[in-house]
Amino acid sequence: MTYRAYLDNIKARTGKGPEYYQKEARKRGLSTHSEMLRWLKSECGLGHGHANAMILYIRFPELAKKKMAQEIKIEKAKKR
Repeated sequence: MTYRAYLDNIKARTGKGPEYYQKEARKRGLSTHSEMLRWLKSECGLGHGHANAMILYIRFPELAKKKMAQEIKIEKAKKR
């Protein structure tokens, strides 16, 4: 599963995108991976893999966006 697919699945299931979770984590003062993982799994109902995918976006949004852009390039290259 691609990183983008993880985020798309979260949005489809919860109706909330990565920006929502990023703002909520900041509002709640969550800063460590374990704090965010616990919150996303217990209160948001995400599975372990989906929670980890979201944590990447929350903590390192530029890296997450770069990862998605790379996946798009790979997909385009496969279609040629």
